[in-house]
Amino acid sequence: MPDVVVVGGGAAGIIAAWRAGQLGAEVLLLEKTARLGTKILISGGGKCNITHDGEIQDVLRGFRPNEARFLRPACYRFTNKQIIEMLTTKGLEVYTRPDGRIFPVHQTAKDVVAILKGYLDDASVSVRLEAPVGGMEAQNGRIKSVIVSGEAIMASQVVLSVGGSSYPNSGTTGDGWKWAKDLGHTIQKVHAALAPIYLETPAADRSGVALRDCVLKARLNAKEIARWRGDMLFTHLGVSGPTVLGISRVVAERFSEGEVSLDADLTPDRSHEALTQDIVEWCKENPKKAISAVVADIMPSRLSVHLMDDAGVDGATPSGQLDKKSRNRLVANLKQWPLGRVRAVPLEKGEVVAGGVSLNEVDPHTMASLKVQGLYLCGEVLDIAGDVGGYNLQAAFASGFVAGESAAKSALNLDS
Repeated sequence: MPDVVVVGGGAAGIIAAWRAGQLGAEVLLLEKTARLGTKILISGGGKCNITHDGEIQDVLRGFRPNEARFLRPACYRFTNKQIIEMLTTKGLEVYTRPDGRIFPVHQTAKDVVAILKGYLDDASVSVRLEAPVGGMEAQNGRIKSVIVSGEAIMASQVVLSVGGSSYPNSGTTGDGWKWAKDLGHTIQKVHAALAPIYLETPAADRSGVALRDCVLKARLNAKEIARWRGDMLFTHLGVSGPTVLGISRVVAERFSEGEVSLDADLTPDRSHEALTQDIVEWCKENPKKAISAVVADIMPSRLSVHLMDDAGVDGATPSGQLDKKSRNRLVANLKQWPLGRVRAVPLEKGEVVAGGVSLNEVDPHTMASLKVQGLYLCGEVLDIAGDVGGYNLQAAFASGFVAGESAAKSALNLDS
């Protein structure tokens, strides 16, 4: 009988198993798929946004207030600097983008996972791949066993780190919520987060074209409910990219309340008045140039055609002949370009999901269940969903570290 059984070999589970093994516990890590760290492998498009730079209080701002309060002890216990040190000590070179996101310089997510696997080996963690857990058993308020392919593995300390239900092909199919609920936990309603957004009438000829440094806004019944600044990508079904991921959680949560639409400010650093004046001056200096040229300086030509059509402006019009009403419509669209009504925010396509095991039922200092002794919960199975930018991996690493440490100390009767 192992001292600690960790269920789920993602970011949280790997760190939990390593930490428990590092403390001397005999650890068994169970992963239902054929490889560890699948969600790490696909993070950041395979480039792996490892974590977010900055002081811990700044990192915690990437979460909603209640989530930040819950994560605070864990993030101070295992910081963003510590996970980076673990990786760089083993040869990974990293760099920090201006927006605070930390990525490998030359390597990819595969190299990050390989290094983490090495830490499991160093801690003598036993890993069983293609070992799907079918359930958990408790007796008299204490965890008793984990069921794998009909076999009951006796366990007095279990770390549940199976993730949520985004990208189900990666193995995260929401199993952990059912098990936690069966053991007495409350599961908060699950919504998509960090997901693409599907539009009712996507334009196929825009697919694959990106807008740089815009402000994307979501409106519920014409009232703004969310905004995010950054890049945006058109897809064959709608839109994606950092700005879309940034607002997707709010859109998913409020989608049922009425009509949700999206629009984009393509010149966020220029006011309506300043943009108008810039275009007036440009037209005076370039009276014979087609007015489409001024729009092409702001956005890709494949998109500028659509924007000018939406504004009712003929792009071939010489700038010197642009009338005031046409100019005002053009400026209005550059500052608030309607992208369309939202059709859906696909839960299964999100990098993470919001919702999960209620934070009120887990001790934030140990990640121990307040319902079942010997059970620890960490990572995305919890009701946590941070902003885009490496926040969620940091939450997984930190909560996994604390869960693994707590489980090992309990199993080995170590002083806290």
